[in-house]
Amino acid sequence: MTEGPMAAAFLAVIGGASVLALTARRLHSNDALPSLEGWALADRSLGTVWTWLLLGGTVFTAYTFAAVPGLVYGTGALAFFALPYTVMVCPLAFVLLPRMWDVARAGGYVTPADFVRGRYGSAPLALVVALTGILATMPYLALQLLGIRAVLTAGGLYPNAATGDPAMVAIFAGLAVATYRHGLRAPTVISALKAVAVFGSVLAVTWLVLAHMGGPGLVFDEAARRLAGPETPGVSLVLSPGQQPAFATLALGSALALLMYPHVLTAAFAASGPDTLRKVSVALPAWTAVLALFGLLGIAALASGVQAPDGGAEAAVPVLVNRLMPTPLAGLVFGAITVGALVPAAVMSIAAATSFVRNVYAEYFHPTATPKRQVRIAKAVSLTAKAGAIAFVFGLRDQAAINLQLLGGVWILQVFPAVAIGLFTRMLHHRALIAGWAVGMVTGTVMVVQEGFSPLVPLPVPGPSGQSLEIYAGLAALLLNLTVSLVSTVVLDRIGTPRHADTTALAPCLPDKHLPGTGENTP
Repeated sequence: MTEGPMAAAFLAVIGGASVLALTARRLHSNDALPSLEGWALADRSLGTVWTWLLLGGTVFTAYTFAAVPGLVYGTGALAFFALPYTVMVCPLAFVLLPRMWDVARAGGYVTPADFVRGRYGSAPLALVVALTGILATMPYLALQLLGIRAVLTAGGLYPNAATGDPAMVAIFAGLAVATYRHGLRAPTVISALKAVAVFGSVLAVTWLVLAHMGGPGLVFDEAARRLAGPETPGVSLVLSPGQQPAFATLALGSALALLMYPHVLTAAFAASGPDTLRKVSVALPAWTAVLALFGLLGIAALASGVQAPDGGAEAAVPVLVNRLMPTPLAGLVFGAITVGALVPAAVMSIAAATSFVRNVYAEYFHPTATPKRQVRIAKAVSLTAKAGAIAFVFGLRDQAAINLQLLGGVWILQVFPAVAIGLFTRMLHHRALIAGWAVGMVTGTVMVVQEGFSPLVPLPVPGPSGQSLEIYAGLAALLLNLTVSLVSTVVLDRIGTPRHADTTALAPCLPDKHLPGTGENTP
């Protein structure tokens, strides 16, 4: 009986998202000529509010809102690295994204690999960046489905695979159709509903939970008491000295990696200009505040004695919501989290499709492909990416997707030298960057796998009280990557290896002066 009102509220939110997706055509420009810039980047026309909604809705995924409180529930204080990580992203975005937009607009670049192709004149390096981005994005896309399934299962809206799987496919099918027709404009309009639904839901849930449990002080005290029991050895709401290197390197490495994902840069490239991205970067901490409230709900789940499924700590907050909230309100919350998955899933599929078309298909298979054909292929690849994510989730264990996404974070960090450092200097040789990338990919993968798919690897230096210190594997691999890139650059320059494989593709280094066509100055 209680599932009826919950299901009705859930479907109302999903229906609202579908209706909004239909209005995406109103964001189309009057230019009828198809192009990847129009389909994948909304003609670089999004203003400050739309860019804030889209970029925030893309960075802060539904799985993030479920996984962070789940990590708090399972690991205590260490999980809060997500808060400084998302705070550090804001100044990095303020510096990197406006300059990247200027370079992309001046060169007509649609993907990060386009920029690398123009910056270094190296098709192999651009291919490496494009394939790494696609490889890192696909498990991230699959995790959005896992987040939806975890939330719906905890709420009783996913009773079994026979009924739940077709429902989830139907939700994604609607998104696929809207994205196929309208490109980036579809997730852009849905992001408005996501912001309203997520902000409203987390504020309501936090208020109800704190009122029910007697305030934040009692919540923290009870959670600390439960963590002090024998069932959770070594877990605390306070970082130990030995955990601090892990906390700091996880935050820094994750912040550096996030801005290298193709879907994040796709959302940034859709902005109307560098000043828009600066304003958005300043306002992004509002999304971090929402994430902090979700983390608080993870502590509340601990304090209230919620029993999450084995290996499914991300379901802790949905179980808490289902326990404490009236069923219609719980349905609205679950609908909000589901809509929260649709925006990043759409942008990820668009980014992966665009990277494939621009940097694989058009570069190696059909160099004379017209803009219309490129858009048609990108639409097909976008549909294939969503179908592949669904097949991946249904065909493999949930842990496999989580493990691959963990590796994806390590992998995407290895393009940082080519993309982020290359944005400011051509000091590094393109062949040295490929060598550094290869070393970083191999060593990062080996370290993570050897540690049982843990993001942390031990240092050979003992910490306080003799305990071993751990750091983020992705950052350790990036340091090796940079070392190899620098040493190889010195060697290649000394033996006279040419700097650029194809000078005709080289984009000029932007001077610090007015750029034609942008209306703004270079940052």
